Amino acid sequence: MARPNFLVVVADDLGFSDLGAFGGEIKTPHIDSLAKDGIRFTDFHAASACSPTRSMLLSGTDNHIAGVGAMIESIPEHKKGKPGYEGYLNDRVAALPELLRDAGYLTLMSGKWHLGLSKDRWPHARGFDRSYTLLPGAANHYGWEPQLEEPDSLPGLLARTQVFYVEDDKHIRPSDLGENFYSSDRFADKMLQYLRERTEEDKAKPFFAYLPFSAPHWPLQAPEEDIAPYRGRYDQGPEHLRQERIRSLKKEGLVPDHAVPHDAVAAHTGLLSRSWDTLTPEEKKFSARTMETYAGMVQRMDTQLGRVLDFLRESDELENTFVLFMSDNGAEGLLLESAPVVNGNIFDHIKKYYDNSLANMGRYNSYVWYGPHWASAGTAPSWLYKAFTAEGGIRVPLIVRFPALTGSRPTHSIEHAFCTVMDITPTILDLAGVKHPGTEWKGRKIVTPRGRSWLPYLSRKGHGDDEGNNGNLTVIHSEDSVHGWELFDRMGIRKGKWKATFIPKPYGPEKWQLFDLEQDPGETQDLGDIEGSKLKELLLAWDEYVEEVGVVGAAPEYGTLVIDP
Repeated sequence: MARPNFLVVVADDLGFSDLGAFGGEIKTPHIDSLAKDGIRFTDFHAASACSPTRSMLLSGTDNHIAGVGAMIESIPEHKKGKPGYEGYLNDRVAALPELLRDAGYLTLMSGKWHLGLSKDRWPHARGFDRSYTLLPGAANHYGWEPQLEEPDSLPGLLARTQVFYVEDDKHIRPSDLGENFYSSDRFADKMLQYLRERTEEDKAKPFFAYLPFSAPHWPLQAPEEDIAPYRGRYDQGPEHLRQERIRSLKKEGLVPDHAVPHDAVAAHTGLLSRSWDTLTPEEKKFSARTMETYAGMVQRMDTQLGRVLDFLRESDELENTFVLFMSDNGAEGLLLESAPVVNGNIFDHIKKYYDNSLANMGRYNSYVWYGPHWASAGTAPSWLYKAFTAEGGIRVPLIVRFPALTGSRPTHSIEHAFCTVMDITPTILDLAGVKHPGTEWKGRKIVTPRGRSWLPYLSRKGHGDDEGNNGNLTVIHSEDSVHGWELFDRMGIRKGKWKATFIPKPYGPEKWQLFDLEQDPGETQDLGDIEGSKLKELLLAWDEYVEEVGVVGAAPEYGTLVIDP
């Protein structure tokens, strides 16, 4: 059999239940079709934010090793210059596209990068034969960036660069993107262009295609034709939607019937953090419209992915293509008024450049987000959302379709095995028949992946592994394996069904809590006092994880985070 092709698709800030295949009401027929013929994973975990996840996906190892222990936009002073806190995909890892290209694959990328702003860190320098990319973490989806004409007022998020889009090694100014630019459309256009432009020599090679959309990341913007189907759909508010989604997830078997959802958490003041019943009719319309726009973005992304899938189907390449769809983290509950997104007041910035009237919302010159209540509907039954190491920030939807592995299964298959984004590189290398080079590559020292290939588990064939699993694998990671998460001094450590979570105030109690995720996936019942020995066991595992991956702790003035019970 020919070596498989790979299509890895990443949505940006998509909630666990946003897709139709995961119980959502948003129309995603193309993604749902992958789930029908493939597998939905219910216990797949990413990092709690976008660039850390991307570093893990393309390296197979922890973000603190791969260079994104903190996001480039917000590296604290006491962490700057420390190994693993470079803010880009560093040279301690051999990137997946680099390894695949060396092994004879054609490597293509179209979408968001967020793994390095300098030219020597662009995708073309990390293994991609062709690449069309958004470099930073966020941008106007229509390419409209009026603040670039006034450098003194550049948004804080963009303060390090005026470079947004690049193709291969060429910078593209926002003004050169064209009148009809929309991010999801362009990313699909470029991926299709690269696939169509393959020479006969290229077609003789298998391909690795990486399609990381920047939707549905804020600012929430979508064409009217995609927003219109959702007019009025969210008029009953986020809590109504949250309960609706939870019922659907349970009915589909995606979360257990006994799951108790965590309450929504909104720690700051402001329109989008207030409970629905305190809003005026006008405020409710505004809030509901943000969710309508979000749904339109997800629908549009699905349509554009459908174009790529249709091409592969028509070219008879889809059946030999391993297709993976995932979100990079939980839904985004950030209130931009409480974050340093601009050098000044976000509302002054919006008043100067944008029109957020109800009639204009979603257009190129609107700039909105939807806040923690809608995000909590997207991550339910879990606790919190993006940027937190609670399950709402790190448990994300995953769909895998590859007929050689999934074709014999019943339609709409579901897998509950725990797995992580670090497993993707080992899995792809395994399927491609490419051996990781180990600890040295091209004259430099590198690290080996911490993730594990899913191939033995998915194929359920014959050979055991070094974690003690036998040949009839029932898990991907053994009950004794340990997995840690840390970002923004929010922490988590998991071993089997047990997880210890540390969430600072005002979002959490600012202490280590212990949860049994099998019985309590919503992290609602702290068992730390009852299961003190288990909590101590996990905190010892946390200390080992910190040492292994090089986590740099909080600033001294914050206080001691690792608490010995």
